[in-house]
Amino acid sequence: MLATTQSAALLGIEAYPVQVEVNTGEVGELKFILVGLPDAAVKESQDRVFSAISNSGYRQPETRTTVNLAPGDLRKEGPAYDLPIALGVLAAMKQCEAAPLQDYLIAGELSLSGETRPVKGCLAMAQLARRLNKKGILLPEVSAREAALVSDLNVIPIQSLDHAVRFLNREIKIDPLPADLSPFKPENTDPNQADFTDIKGQHHLRRAIEIAVSGGHNLIMIGSPGSGKSMIAKRIPGIMPPPELDEFLEILSIQSAAGITLDPSSTRNQRPFRAPHHTISDVGLLGGGTFPGPGEISLAHQGVLFLDELPEFRRNTLEVLRQPLEDGQVTISRSAAKVTLPAAFMLVCAMNPCPCGYAGDPVHPCRCSLTQIQRYRSRISGPLLDRIDIHIEAPALRIEELRTTQPGESSAPIRARCAAARAIQFRRFHNHPTKRCNSRMQQADIRKYCALDAALSQQLQNAMQEFALSARAYDRILKVARTIADLDHSESIKSPHLLEAIQYRSLDRQLF
Repeated sequence: MLATTQSAALLGIEAYPVQVEVNTGEVGELKFILVGLPDAAVKESQDRVFSAISNSGYRQPETRTTVNLAPGDLRKEGPAYDLPIALGVLAAMKQCEAAPLQDYLIAGELSLSGETRPVKGCLAMAQLARRLNKKGILLPEVSAREAALVSDLNVIPIQSLDHAVRFLNREIKIDPLPADLSPFKPENTDPNQADFTDIKGQHHLRRAIEIAVSGGHNLIMIGSPGSGKSMIAKRIPGIMPPPELDEFLEILSIQSAAGITLDPSSTRNQRPFRAPHHTISDVGLLGGGTFPGPGEISLAHQGVLFLDELPEFRRNTLEVLRQPLEDGQVTISRSAAKVTLPAAFMLVCAMNPCPCGYAGDPVHPCRCSLTQIQRYRSRISGPLLDRIDIHIEAPALRIEELRTTQPGESSAPIRARCAAARAIQFRRFHNHPTKRCNSRMQQADIRKYCALDAALSQQLQNAMQEFALSARAYDRILKVARTIADLDHSESIKSPHLLEAIQYRSLDRQLF
């Protein structure tokens, strides 16, 4: 007998329909055949499915059984097919109603006892079920709470294989979970979020970070050890405006595909902050693998990617950032598939000025030779540095300054100013949903919104010649100046805005 269920495969962060066909009663040797490009975890489903069926009180197949995961040219991975395969087997053996199976998209891992376990990518699967006009989706209980973020869809929480069979046989009623956007509520933020009030002094650096957050600009901090670069970077998410609903769902889709949201307590209404170690590989940073999945730059989408000790990263690893920094997405091609993942993040970097860290420090003498300093700084290529909008020094504070300086301004008023500047940009780019901030402006936008009068144009030209800045740096200066003008609620870029933007590029050639 033939039975069919509907499931989904995850490719990148998108879900694609997979039809699970089960045929029992075949003539031949008693065996279980699984086809359709399954990986090792899918192939092992036979043992889990048969044990779950037996321990749930149902009969196992006593004839040759073939399971086909269609389409056959799409690789299948993970244990999410356990539940649809088990239900297909029971439907083919007349132990479960076959007709209701067509109404639902089904996914879930099974334990040997028949209990369900959560699987990753359920938010994308729920969105797929809605696009396919399914009546609902059957998921393990933890995964169902995640899928309940999708409205206009019946999300049925399933506790076990027996629970699912009795529901499909109409022996019990399971109420669908109500659409739940409680994780999106403003109060659902990290109560332990670090605050800028802990930062003493560093007024110039705080100003640069406020500008960077307001316009979504990339930023690099150069300073001696102990100057507070990492401490400040960890507080940047606290002054970023909270994500809009569509941004929030996009962030959760990526985290769901990576399995992060399997712990519901980790779901917060805040922008992500990712800080990979400098030993990370290209694949870990960019994404990929045999089945391409999100890397650190995609997990930082709509948030912050913090690279501490920037010159310690492998150069080829840093160079893969150049295309995502320009496009806001990354395309990964592998033999199994080609996927495009979102990667619109704010890059924040920190580095020492030299190998020992004390070049230019007024207290500690530098022990590095000019050759060592040049070799250290040359680990960062000019093209990558050109894509970082703001370069800022982070001088270390003296002990006397730490003891006497008053606590700094807290995150709340800084966040309010950043949100006001972002609101101006949102209205400016309301017809372009991919452009939410000034850092994403293209050439046409720069000509339209960053126009300079003759005097300012000459001012900028003189700075370009004096500092030997590149053409890309020219555009970056205009974007930063536009953000400073937005913070000042100015319709046009004025001389103070332009001069402040230029000083954030002055480190470009002096250090590198």
